[in-house]
Amino acid sequence: MSHHYYETLEINRNATDADIKKAYRRLSLKFHPKNSRESESVEKFTQLGEAYDVLSDPRKKATYDKFGEEGLKGGIPAEFSSGGAWSSKYIYHGNPDKTFREFFGGDNPFADFYANDALLQFGGLQPGVVKTQDCPIERDFHLSLNDLFHGCTKKIKISRRVMNDDGHTSSIKDKILTIDVKPGWKEGTRIVFSKEGDQGPNSIPADIVFIVRQKSHPLFIRQDNDLMYKAKISLEMALTGFSVDVQTLDGRLLSIPVNEIVHPAYTKVLSGEGMPLSRDPSQRGNLTITFDIQFPDKLSAERKQLIKQALDLKK
Repeated sequence: MSHHYYETLEINRNATDADIKKAYRRLSLKFHPKNSRESESVEKFTQLGEAYDVLSDPRKKATYDKFGEEGLKGGIPAEFSSGGAWSSKYIYHGNPDKTFREFFGGDNPFADFYANDALLQFGGLQPGVVKTQDCPIERDFHLSLNDLFHGCTKKIKISRRVMNDDGHTSSIKDKILTIDVKPGWKEGTRIVFSKEGDQGPNSIPADIVFIVRQKSHPLFIRQDNDLMYKAKISLEMALTGFSVDVQTLDGRLLSIPVNEIVHPAYTKVLSGEGMPLSRDPSQRGNLTITFDIQFPDKLSAERKQLIKQALDLKK
């Protein structure tokens, strides 16, 4: 099984994503035709582009690691494919400059460095070069219902490419982002960290956007600012009255008397016992209790007669 992609980037199979980026950055600058006068530089530059295109993509890399170049370019056999057929075959687009531009950002990665094909001092954009911002990087941000009820502080470590002081090289560095979760935040809330993405010489770093995704809760279902709770009760309780206990998210035990006859569409609404409102956490939605009435599987003739007598409202 061939592993020449790793050899091309001068890394081993255990290399991390950061290692892959670092290797491609170093070698692509070294062997770029503008930087190298060696006759083999064009071929080497193309090999680097294809190696990075494969190893920087998790799916391509996984296919290559398991099936080699033959499986990557020829397709995965049916017995290994979840779709029951050969996978699509990988073909490199053959344009290493495209790979280079996408990595460093901008239409001309050497706009900072060259003018009229003459080498200039690194750093500083040349007139007419316009920086564009990369597309936002979106990530799901999973929170429990308790986190969204009380609010909390979460810290997330990211790794990103940062330009060095020399203005033309970069390195991978970790950074801790702090998110102050406000009580009442809803599913889909977007937290934006402006320009915290990878830095490049000719591009504006992308915004990193975390999107709130609410985890399921064993007792409550959230509907906007309201909470839904389902209580299981017997048919006897539904007809004769009872009290239902509910443990709230803030640790209180509510004991709610139900004296009405509970029919399948019956609900009990407790005002102000739902989720905090994000715009004003002192205000809260409602808690709605629904009931799952457990009917008996069977009744003896004697019990049926007793129930008929008990429900004979004409007497």
